[in-house]
Amino acid sequence: MAVILCLETATTNCSVAIAVDGEVKAIREENNQKFSHAEKLHVFIEEVLSEAKVDKKKLEAVAVSKGPGSYTGLRIGVSAAKGLCFALDIPLISTPTLEVLAQQVNTSNSHIIPLLDARRMEVYSAVFNSDKKQVRETKAEILKEDSFADFLEKGKTIFIGDGAVKFEAICKHKNAVFQKDLFPSSADMVSLAETKYKISDTENVAYFEPFYLKEFMMG
Repeated sequence: MAVILCLETATTNCSVAIAVDGEVKAIREENNQKFSHAEKLHVFIEEVLSEAKVDKKKLEAVAVSKGPGSYTGLRIGVSAAKGLCFALDIPLISTPTLEVLAQQVNTSNSHIIPLLDARRMEVYSAVFNSDKKQVRETKAEILKEDSFADFLEKGKTIFIGDGAVKFEAICKHKNAVFQKDLFPSSADMVSLAETKYKISDTENVAYFEPFYLKEFMMG
């Protein structure tokens, strides 16, 4: 029975879930534009453990969203995850933030493109097929009217995340669908973390660093 604590702090959504055998038993999250992660994260951890009636010593792994995303948010989440793993001597699992976000889309024949705001007209992006398999690398890019044209020409393409608002304003392609008010959630980390746990796909706790993708920017 895998008992995994999942921490998602890469965006304004501070999200914590406890999962047992791939099923969410308790979750707490708050989407605050002022980034309340430093105040809320450890409170949420204690609350989900209490609600799920799981003793901290019974945790078998901690999963953390590794980025890209907010420098501040990622540092807070990774520091908390590493601290717990050190203290409890349990594995650390990392999940790519854009892959976590892509889990929220259910489609049978469309590409999924998560877009996270990276200031001005820049976003963090990746491309997934309908099976949630990544088919283009993760990168930071400046949005233009013809961005993602190769995928849009192939058919319906779903853009998800807070960066989708920016692209909707300039993209007029008929195959573009926008799901704007969605953020990465710890609930969507659970299946990814469970899969990695089963094959011992874990990180070196001492040396693991978030995937920042860009140079340091506050927020």
